Amino acid sequence: MRAVALTLTQVRYVNKEFWRNPASAFFIFAFPLMFLVIFTSLLGHYNLHIGAMTVKSSTYYVASMASFGVISACFTNTAIGITFQREAGILKRTNGTPLPSGSFLAARVVHALSVAVILVVLTTAFGRTAYSATIPTGTSLFHFVVMLVVGAVAFCALGLALTAVIPNADASAPIVNATILPLLFLSGIFIAFGNSTPSWILWVARIFPVRHFALGMQAGFLGTPFHWGDVGVVAAWGAAGLVLAIRFFSWEPGR
Repeated sequence: MRAVALTLTQVRYVNKEFWRNPASAFFIFAFPLMFLVIFTSLLGHYNLHIGAMTVKSSTYYVASMASFGVISACFTNTAIGITFQREAGILKRTNGTPLPSGSFLAARVVHALSVAVILVVLTTAFGRTAYSATIPTGTSLFHFVVMLVVGAVAFCALGLALTAVIPNADASAPIVNATILPLLFLSGIFIAFGNSTPSWILWVARIFPVRHFALGMQAGFLGTPFHWGDVGVVAAWGAAGLVLAIRFFSWEPGR
């Protein structure tokens, strides 16, 4: 119980740190909405064929940008933020306090999950208002929440694992973006996947967790089938990320 209390207390500190930088917080929440407007404006409104189903492109991008928001909050921001704290010596000083390291890292994950939930709610509300996007309900909502939570935790673990190969703060953004941006394009986040998508792209996308996470998120909006196998793949990647993070995570700057 003491560990839980310490984690919740640390969550409060992380939240204060986050909201005391309003410029950073604003753009974290603005990016998914901005990309949603840009993609729907540039590409126009058209029907997208997924299997035997026909869905509106605008609804597809609402689901995709909700997925993008979760990945940004949990993977990108975690990897970059932790690296900056490590290189500033904050992690080293924190590790020297009575606060358990598990509580410190768990607080970061809980905070990232809370930000991800807010991002998904905002994106869904905007999509419903602007594009009449379908909102998950009933069983679809349950599946959606499961994938959201599993995906958020998994991408946080992968973000923590990635910090092990980031040598310094200046390299954090280039390495993180070089890691995630190609997968976003190859997983149907920025470019809609339909029946005409090349098979080799679909094959590559199935290897990584982004595509499986996007499919689980899209099921609630598009009415496409939900597969527990997608949850399993995302969870497996998260477990692998957690193992790597535990093995190689460093509290010391200047490695």
